[in-house]
Amino acid sequence: MREAAAHTDAPAGRIRPFGDTGLLVEVPVDLDATAALRAVVWLRERWERSLSEQSDISLREGVTDLVPAARTVLVRFDPQRVPPSAVRAWLDRDLADPLDPLRRGAAIPTRVAPAEPDVEIGIRYDGPDLRETADLLGIPPERLVSAHLAATWTVAFTGFAPGFGYLVSEDWPFDVPRLPSPRTRVPAGSVGVAGVFSGAYPRSTPGGWRLIGSTSAPLFDPDAVSPALLRPGMRVRFREEGDLSDAGGVLGRDRREGGDVVRGRHERARLPHDTGAARGREAPRARSAPVLRVASPGLLTTIQDAGRLGAASLGVSVSGALDRGALRTANRLVGNEESAAALEITAGGFEADARADAWIAVTGAWGVLSVDGREIDHGVAHRWRRGERLRVDWFSAGARAYLAIRGGLEAPRVLGSAATDTLAGLGPAPLRTGDLLTLASAEAGEVPPSDLAPWSPPPSEIEVRLVPGPRTDAFTDASVEVLFEAAWRVGAAADRVGIRLDGPALERANTAELASEGMVPGAIQVPPDGSPTILLADGPVTGGYPVIATVLSGDLDLLGQAGPGTGVRFRHARTR
Repeated sequence: MREAAAHTDAPAGRIRPFGDTGLLVEVPVDLDATAALRAVVWLRERWERSLSEQSDISLREGVTDLVPAARTVLVRFDPQRVPPSAVRAWLDRDLADPLDPLRRGAAIPTRVAPAEPDVEIGIRYDGPDLRETADLLGIPPERLVSAHLAATWTVAFTGFAPGFGYLVSEDWPFDVPRLPSPRTRVPAGSVGVAGVFSGAYPRSTPGGWRLIGSTSAPLFDPDAVSPALLRPGMRVRFREEGDLSDAGGVLGRDRREGGDVVRGRHERARLPHDTGAARGREAPRARSAPVLRVASPGLLTTIQDAGRLGAASLGVSVSGALDRGALRTANRLVGNEESAAALEITAGGFEADARADAWIAVTGAWGVLSVDGREIDHGVAHRWRRGERLRVDWFSAGARAYLAIRGGLEAPRVLGSAATDTLAGLGPAPLRTGDLLTLASAEAGEVPPSDLAPWSPPPSEIEVRLVPGPRTDAFTDASVEVLFEAAWRVGAAADRVGIRLDGPALERANTAELASEGMVPGAIQVPPDGSPTILLADGPVTGGYPVIATVLSGDLDLLGQAGPGTGVRFRHARTR
């Protein structure tokens, strides 16, 4: 593992492998924090333009995301579309010398191309920490407010929550300590400062930043042309507002230093007979009659499909089915496209009444299935008649089952997907008793006579292949050995965001705080207490704990079926 995690040096920094779906590019370590952030923003914009101009279709379509962070850019790609060697070769060519002048003191352009409008956000300086923050800095509150207003900010990267932009500015002279104990709830619209950053909370979440103000600007709006108001590379100015009741309600545009300034809210593209299809959230189709009514949602039942690709730079996770193979199989059994929206049922206990005749199939976790008390088989298409009750009992093996219905399920699509993101609150809400669901399409393929593969219960012990993480060298040799030798168990903290493992503590050789950097599903983060946590589909897109290894993308489905108590053993994966 340690040999496999070796990095490639380039004048611009290092390229570190991040599993089999990512490469983490670091800017030079001798750049200070401000210069590093400017370099990260510039590199992402440079590569974004480079990809748009690529003649190599596999590279242009295979690189799915560029995720900037404090000192890194995570290049995420689909190895089924583009060979990892081709992505590395592209980066090696492009990193030949672009940042070398910066190391000698030259300036980097603030923009590669002025494609994005500047953003002006209304703010009221009424934060609960304003006076205390000024006292910590040894200045009057008025000076803190003046400095915040006078600065021209740049969105260095996003993360933590969809639409949360980390803003930096060369005009901002302060390094603000975080709160000693984070708040359990920060109100949506709060504007805070921490370290060299400023930012605004798009939704109510926990947080440790010092709150100096508030805004009513819609920082993340799924109905907008671009759901995130703040995107990497954009320039931002704050404008003090006496009354914020109108600050987010009017779109103003003017010319300011040669660029457009969008005030207060997103621009929405309104065209004649606009159906919303061009916006972040696709307009739902005309509703058909319900196909089912939820009688009991069980522990947790959500709508899931293949997920959201290419939105990590906006702070949006992939989401989608945790057991992708089970979703594909269930859809094939009833004649749907493999990526059609279906129900993901966690732990079982789900019941529903048919409101119309339908074809259904259940795959994944194993438990008793019955229709009006009559047991039916897993992994087989069944006719479900109007008025009959389907029951998916509590599972005896596995953690998640997938209920597909011929025609697929109708749900609003956010960023191209109907998936529920439990961490960010995107997509449909988890199902509740009494919910009525409709079909996405009355047309589907023929129900096949049988599927190609037999179906069996998920195992109680799993073996998972690991590929290098970008920070293996932050751990002792003994810890790397323990990772592969220990018998781990899934702990009680296991959900769609991640799985915390019970077992021996992993010791770090380097205990220095790690700047936030991009994450991928399957990343094994290790916090200071040494307990490894595996990020899953709803996990955050950036994180500040070192990643010792990464689950091979093909083995993520195994973790989707791993509930509390499941045994886990790791082994080295063979990669090209």
